[in-house]
Amino acid sequence: MNPLPTYLDYLRLKYVTDHYEPLAKQAAEKKWPHAEYLQRLLEGEYQRRQERALERRVQAARFPVLKTLDRFRWDWPTKLNEVQVKNIFRLSFVEKKTNAILVGGCGLGKTHLGIALGYEACQRGYSVLFTTAVDALNNLVAAHAAHRLKAELKKYLSPQLLLIDELGFLPLDKIGADLIFQIISQRYERGSLVITTNKAFKRWPEIFNNDAGVTSAILDRVLHGAETVVIEGKSFRMKDQIEPPTPS
Repeated sequence: MNPLPTYLDYLRLKYVTDHYEPLAKQAAEKKWPHAEYLQRLLEGEYQRRQERALERRVQAARFPVLKTLDRFRWDWPTKLNEVQVKNIFRLSFVEKKTNAILVGGCGLGKTHLGIALGYEACQRGYSVLFTTAVDALNNLVAAHAAHRLKAELKKYLSPQLLLIDELGFLPLDKIGADLIFQIISQRYERGSLVITTNKAFKRWPEIFNNDAGVTSAILDRVLHGAETVVIEGKSFRMKDQIEPPTPS
């Protein structure tokens, strides 16, 4: 009996198991050197593992939908620095453990760009988690009540990139402001954030219970070395109402 499948199964070399025989025939027909045959087998195994690892990272990121930069509507916002955005997608801020902040009104593509940044980070091998500010807060409040806050916080501290979507759409009470501050302060210089918000920085006290001390501490950490992208214009979701179709 051929022991090779047993060895390959034990080593979990699935691609090699499935392809070593047909590739051996191809190698014989084309007179490949042994090294080329081995290289092609290992390249296939490597690519398969890279694809599976990407699938796991994307699944762990918990994106509500997948978005990519090439699907973004650059023509809709009236103000957006395309060069700056594309430079951020180089992800040097993730390597430096700093942040990217996307500021603008509703329906301008902040969430699209945030998810696209997260997906790009997954493709580059970074661990990522997407959450809305409200979901994060609700999970932390429930964990605090159940005396497992430390374990819940770890979910938001562990990924190399954390995306917090819709910060500022709902104001936070004192407990909420303190919990969000814990995420931001403990990630400071340890991991990167992408934050989307509809509030200019001068209005952030409205988010954090009008607590000047907490707001100042959060802004100090969030903005240190950060890239800030400002998007202006009218909501794309209101496009049909803003620009009704021309009668034929």
